[in-house]
Amino acid sequence: MQIFIDSADPNEVRQAYAGGLLSGVTTNPSLAGKSGKPYAETVTEILNIIGPEDSLSLETIATETAGMVSEGQRLSQLDHRIAVKVPATPAGIQATKILSSQGIKVNVTLVFTANQALAAALAGAHFVSLFVGRLEDKRQGTGIELVKEVRQIFNNYMLASRILFASVRKVQMIAEAAKLGVDVITVPKEILDQMLNHPLTTSGLNKFLQDWEKSKLQLPG
Repeated sequence: MQIFIDSADPNEVRQAYAGGLLSGVTTNPSLAGKSGKPYAETVTEILNIIGPEDSLSLETIATETAGMVSEGQRLSQLDHRIAVKVPATPAGIQATKILSSQGIKVNVTLVFTANQALAAALAGAHFVSLFVGRLEDKRQGTGIELVKEVRQIFNNYMLASRILFASVRKVQMIAEAAKLGVDVITVPKEILDQMLNHPLTTSGLNKFLQDWEKSKLQLPG
């Protein structure tokens, strides 16, 4: 399973990438609006941070098919690592079919049902973003059940689309996503920062260091 950061803040992306775990970035209009700088500048900065085989998802703003296709084509020309985000609407699925047929990677976002996920996959989506956290906010268990359903459907028919676990609310969701067999999870930085934290790790390390100091030993070499 790959881990992406869900952010449009180059500073956050840079800090998170320093940890060595990330393979991409997802953005959306809400996150872009919070960045406080011109969007083109933000995109360029992020592209300069991520790896040569990593992915950056950029969302279209149009709501009808022709506009999504036009915006998607423009965005994809910026860099080969860009995946174009379109919503799981009838217009978005039509745009996905057109863009994917042109070799453009599409990330179908705001997916809340297995039917939407199936439609996105059949249209050629590279990523299918399941908004698990938003479903869990409404009723516990529904988001996780969606992931299970979509994983089964994609396995049944060997669909190539990658399941992207999105809308992460708590750090426990990272391991949960891995157990469910998703391909990618995208995580806000504040949750990503919690991934390796555990009080027993901290206390255990402190005990080791205290004992080492008491021993007066030196590392060899």
